[in-house]
Amino acid sequence: MHPTHVPIRVATGAFILNSGLSKLKADEAAQEKMHGWTSSVYPMFKDMKPGDFAKLLAYGEIGLGAMLLLPTVPSAVAGGALAAFGAGLTGLYLKTPGMTQDDGIRPTEQGVGLAKDVWLVGAGATLAMQSFLSGTKHAAQAVADGVTGAAGAVAGGVTGAASSVGHGISSAVGGAVHSGSGSAHKGVKGLMASAHDAREELADALADLADAMLKR
Repeated sequence: MHPTHVPIRVATGAFILNSGLSKLKADEAAQEKMHGWTSSVYPMFKDMKPGDFAKLLAYGEIGLGAMLLLPTVPSAVAGGALAAFGAGLTGLYLKTPGMTQDDGIRPTEQGVGLAKDVWLVGAGATLAMQSFLSGTKHAAQAVADGVTGAAGAVAGGVTGAASSVGHGISSAVGGAVHSGSGSAHKGVKGLMASAHDAREELADALADLADAMLKR
């Protein structure tokens, strides 16, 4: 139960609970009056005995009052039940002759007491709508958090992959340069050795030629 729902739930719950407890003590005359009035608007109750109907109505109000007072009952559930109960009482007000003026909406002096029951419809609808909207907001926030987390994971994966590729390219280029440098160094050493051998062979050939000319 949200803290802002406490006043309206306590006020309506206590009132309806007391009304239900009072109906359990109703005498036969009161039971017949309740049954006759209700069955004239809602024919489904005509076949019930007045005493049984009075008990049914009393237990229904006690259950609704307890539902509103118990903090473990979600406001969406309690509010929906309260709105339905208020709608039933409003139906009695609108359909009972003499309760409304000629426009069929504004109450007469006799109908003021019943016309006030429309507040129960508003109170119940408010509780149910606030709970629904709050749940929708939390669900949207959870979805947004999930999308943000997924995007972060994808971004992290792409960054890691790019870093791995960069390291791989750097290693490959470094290895190629190092290998090329080694090969070039070996080539230069080979050329220098060949030039040295050629110079020694040329010197030997000139020496042989000089000896041959002197002997002549």
